[in-house]
Amino acid sequence: MKQPLTPAEISSIVQGLDPIDWTQVELLAKLPPGKRIIPALRAQEFSTSALRGTLRKRFPELSMPEINMKVLAYLTPVRMDHK
Repeated sequence: MKQPLTPAEISSIVQGLDPIDWTQVELLAKLPPGKRIIPALRAQEFSTSALRGTLRKRFPELSMPEINMKVLAYLTPVRMDHK
């Protein structure tokens, strides 16, 4: 069973976070939901592209479809047993 975090552990985690940008939060809150999600989608695409670039450097012999499968495997929490 997982133990809850202690106040000291929570404190050390929070100290590593950037401060909240309240102006950005207010701007996003004023947007309709359809437009509010766009920055999150852009951030996800950026991180996926960075991962893809890292994998291309690490595995230059692989084709783009093979790299994409490695990205998918990395980002997908479900693991399938291979037979």
